[in-house]
Amino acid sequence: MVTGRFRKLAIVTCIGMLIVLLAGALVTNTDSGAGCGTDWPLCNGKFIPAYTVESMIEYSHRFVSGAEGILVLIVTILAYRMYKRDKQVYKEPYYYAAAALLFTVIQALMGAAAVKMPTSAAVMAIHFGISLIAFTATFLLVVWTYRAKHGVPPVFKVPRVIVMPTLLIAIYCYVVVYLGAFIRHTDSAGGCLGWPLCNGEVIPELQGATGIVFLHRVAALVFGLAIVALYFFIKKQVPNREVGLTHSAGWVLALVIIQIFSGALLTYSIGDENWFLFTSLLHNVIIVALFSIVIDILIRAWRFSSQK
Repeated sequence: MVTGRFRKLAIVTCIGMLIVLLAGALVTNTDSGAGCGTDWPLCNGKFIPAYTVESMIEYSHRFVSGAEGILVLIVTILAYRMYKRDKQVYKEPYYYAAAALLFTVIQALMGAAAVKMPTSAAVMAIHFGISLIAFTATFLLVVWTYRAKHGVPPVFKVPRVIVMPTLLIAIYCYVVVYLGAFIRHTDSAGGCLGWPLCNGEVIPELQGATGIVFLHRVAALVFGLAIVALYFFIKKQVPNREVGLTHSAGWVLALVIIQIFSGALLTYSIGDENWFLFTSLLHNVIIVALFSIVIDILIRAWRFSSQK
């Protein structure tokens, strides 16, 4: 049985990881990555830097990341203690906590490396992907604590055929996320003006920023169609509502539709710096939630099918 105290700590850690992720996106969208110069962990050689907008945004991101790292470490230690007490029951939450700790450390090291040694946009785009995995791990931990609120979560059998398409969609989702992050790090958002057309054309000239944004749009469209197909596939294969997979797939379907329209809103707000910042962060929040639920579906489908 999971204590309410551990559940609350897991929730705070998950929220903290989301803040870290959004703070990192804020640093990118405001071009504040150089706000602390090439110093790390200090900021321009000081523990508390002189005030500039860029330095405060970058330093706030570092501070929040450090605090989150401590939270993740505490959660992992507590999860490990539970795991040592009963390895069969608490293996799953321990793995989630350990994964969150691992990717939090990788995220911090990548951030430090980016400050000390400026690197390419292609590499920096991975930074968001690492943050996404770290958040997903904390999200899965929170979900597990609620499912285990009154004891060990029940196990249902589902067709093994669900696992592979869900895995492929999860991988493809990560690729789409990477393309979106690459757009931000290459400052290519203005490559396609207008929506759903790109610069007034169905297929524009695929050069420079236009080619990058158009590729992301096509990839997002394919992803949306794949999610629609996955929803109806799961609904057909798992009619038992108690399993919850259809319900989760419904959430993913709703989120992908919202994400598509948030992408349109993002495009229309390019000319307004403040609105663009808001719509960009909103776009990030939706895809983070969407990816996390897809991974939850994948893990449950794999675990339940493995019981057959």
